[in-house]
Amino acid sequence: MTANLLIRQAQILLPNQDFLKGDVRIEQGKISAIASELEAQTEDKIIEAEGLTLFPGVIDPQVHFREPGLEHKEDLFTASCACARGGVTSFLEMPNTRPLTTTQAALDDKLQRAAQKCLVNYGFFMGATPENLPDLREANPSCGIKIFMGSAHGALLVSTEAEIEPIFATGTRLIAVHAEDQGRINERRQQFTDFSDPAVHSQIQDPQAALNATQLALKLSKKYQRRLHILHLSTGIEAQFLRQEKPSWVTAEVTPQHLLLNQTAYAKIGTLAQMNPPLRTEWDNEVLWRALLDGVIDFIATDHAPHTLEEKAKPYPLSPSGMPGVETSFPLMLTQAKRGRCTYAQVANWMSTAVAKAYNIPNKGLIEVGYDGDLVLVNLEREHPVLREEVVSKCGWSPFEGWMLTGWPEYTIVGGQVAYERGVLHTEVRGKALSFG
Repeated sequence: MTANLLIRQAQILLPNQDFLKGDVRIEQGKISAIASELEAQTEDKIIEAEGLTLFPGVIDPQVHFREPGLEHKEDLFTASCACARGGVTSFLEMPNTRPLTTTQAALDDKLQRAAQKCLVNYGFFMGATPENLPDLREANPSCGIKIFMGSAHGALLVSTEAEIEPIFATGTRLIAVHAEDQGRINERRQQFTDFSDPAVHSQIQDPQAALNATQLALKLSKKYQRRLHILHLSTGIEAQFLRQEKPSWVTAEVTPQHLLLNQTAYAKIGTLAQMNPPLRTEWDNEVLWRALLDGVIDFIATDHAPHTLEEKAKPYPLSPSGMPGVETSFPLMLTQAKRGRCTYAQVANWMSTAVAKAYNIPNKGLIEVGYDGDLVLVNLEREHPVLREEVVSKCGWSPFEGWMLTGWPEYTIVGGQVAYERGVLHTEVRGKALSFG
């Protein structure tokens, strides 16, 4: 581990959302000094950052990294390399692996694998089933409980109010929900006979299915005063509902896909646009943006869920839902800031500060003395397209292929260690298990 790292003459995004041109020193993995100028010490590794902007490292709070059991799609090493390229210094990973993350033993196995393989910091959700309440209360360390209210199969599908309510009624741990009404999805599927166009996916799993589940989760959250997080909000009607009904202990997230893509993507990239919950309309894009800017939606996640191109090439509905995202999420949002849709400080809040706050992750999400040295240096002027041949994720593709983005990571720093440096991954770097206060 690098003992000392000195970043010189960067534009530093401070906690008050102002920029300071200056230096940052990291010692033993922690930010030890921030000033307009710091004197170099003999043991310092120095990064000359003139012309670069220093952001807190991105925390991606919803990813599917496929290990164990589905490593042909992705694994913890390849996924964490993709994180480092994209400026993501910490992630929270979902339980739908094989075996499912529903027990302490399965959680321990993931933590051990991550310690050996991950270039960035890591945390894991526990998956809810109708039978594993003791594990949901007691397994540690975990960032929260994931409930698949819809769009899941097997033991992780917890779709009826009778199954869901005991989870809300028991314990205090954060509950994160994939809010789709499986009953409505099943009914809708019976109404369609022509599946030749994958755009039918957005009609089967329609906005009402999403709203039904969000309303049920919020009802139970209010009944038990239970901390609730709504994953990957996809519809304008859900955002409008939350604007009126969301209490202080409930948070919500949105993906770049649901902000920037819509149903027109099916005609361009076919089943590569298929995800759960599905892409919606341009109206939904606009209402979700407004909710994000207004604080109805609290932060951004990718729902990075890769599948191979061979799997994605199957005809709908045999094609699996999901797309990669950790490499492009930060540049996508920085590009939106460059275009004036939001500010750089808002991007940092949505992709780092607010995530650390929501999950009670100590010493993350800000550039402040005493905080962990998880940082990303970005060239906010560098334009570069998303190219398939440059994708680090094992799946080897992106739904944003060909998009010209402005603002790419030049250095990704994890606990004071340089994990990514101008196109080069330092694969010997290892992150740490996150704690949740």
